[in-house]
Amino acid sequence: MSYSEKNVIKASKGSELLGKKITLCVTGSVSAYRAIDLARELIRHGADVYVVMSRDSQLIVHPYAFEWATGNPVVTEITGKVEHIFLAEEVDLILVAPATANTIAKVAQGISDTPVTLTLTVALGVGVPVLMVPAMHEPMYENPILMEALERLRKIGVRIMPPRREEAKAKFPEIEDIVFEVMDMLYIKDLKGRKFLITAGPTLEYIDRVRILTNKSSGKMGVYLAREAYLRGGDVTLVIGNTDIDVPSGIKRIRVETTEEMHKMVLDEVEGGEYDVFISAAAPVDYKPAKEIKSKIDSRKKRRLEIEFVSTPKIVEAVKKKNKDIFVVAFKAVCGLGDEEIIKKAVKYAGERGFELVVANDVCRPGVGFAEESNEVFIVDSNGLVEHIPITSKKLIASKILDIVRKNLKSR
Repeated sequence: MSYSEKNVIKASKGSELLGKKITLCVTGSVSAYRAIDLARELIRHGADVYVVMSRDSQLIVHPYAFEWATGNPVVTEITGKVEHIFLAEEVDLILVAPATANTIAKVAQGISDTPVTLTLTVALGVGVPVLMVPAMHEPMYENPILMEALERLRKIGVRIMPPRREEAKAKFPEIEDIVFEVMDMLYIKDLKGRKFLITAGPTLEYIDRVRILTNKSSGKMGVYLAREAYLRGGDVTLVIGNTDIDVPSGIKRIRVETTEEMHKMVLDEVEGGEYDVFISAAAPVDYKPAKEIKSKIDSRKKRRLEIEFVSTPKIVEAVKKKNKDIFVVAFKAVCGLGDEEIIKKAVKYAGERGFELVVANDVCRPGVGFAEESNEVFIVDSNGLVEHIPITSKKLIASKILDIVRKNLKSR
């Protein structure tokens, strides 16, 4: 990849790793080819990536592939330039992916006979964070000697990412999961010690056993908030509705379908969880059929179908009544209003309900709202506008919301 091409993809998916230098050590597992995509994904989140390859890994993937993927020269041998010193001391993290049983065992015993093991020896000596991603046949991974080596590395601070167990193999994890693990190691933990309860996604209500009533919410905003709070050290529980959006494995998830199920799960958590913050980012369905139809309505009968609807519980209001001390961030969707009207309506909502913050947006504006990757929001409290965030990614909005939450918690 040329310098100009690297600039095109750099931080194209987020700025979480912007300014971070990562040494990617590649060893002789057949999964070595997947490290090419891993390198590029790290760059897409802002990182600068430098690759070190063992001799055996070069038999699987040519160094030119990694030079193209990163835009940086690849180290395949240690010369008088002492490449291992820069690669270990001048970076923010060492990522060994894939890590073979041979490399793991050598590093655990302090053996430094390849560019990878030599770089790791220096990194462990100066205290640079190390993440290892084992990938091999399952019997090799379960070898008690290897287990002992992994435990020895854990005791000195090396983080070991569990492999995916499939087809009698300990496989390379999903690329996105490895990137998330890297972020977790490099993020500033400014929300450590804070406990978050967050809702996400739509709920659904059954009209009959086949047909449902729901809305266009994707759950992205709530998941991004949970993800960001977790990366910043928060203890996060996510109550998530009817969506298949991926949730990082470190976040506690409670799956629900209906609004009443979400209402019950949230209140159960509030009652026993001692949460500091409740963020109501879900879009629960506001109405449900008054009568439950336990069968399927016969669509062949030509007739007018009339269904009576009743209101579902207002979850965010119930939380505030249950625990007046919890810091509540409510979301309010409006349609077709001007900026001043949105702010006025949101401020009134915050004041009447006693919410600490309200995040309001106009879902009828193009490029924002439900199912979009971007949004435009007005963050208010009962006194007025706190911050207007023009149209940008929901990921960045989640970060900004949590910045405001952190400042408010600090001043409490």
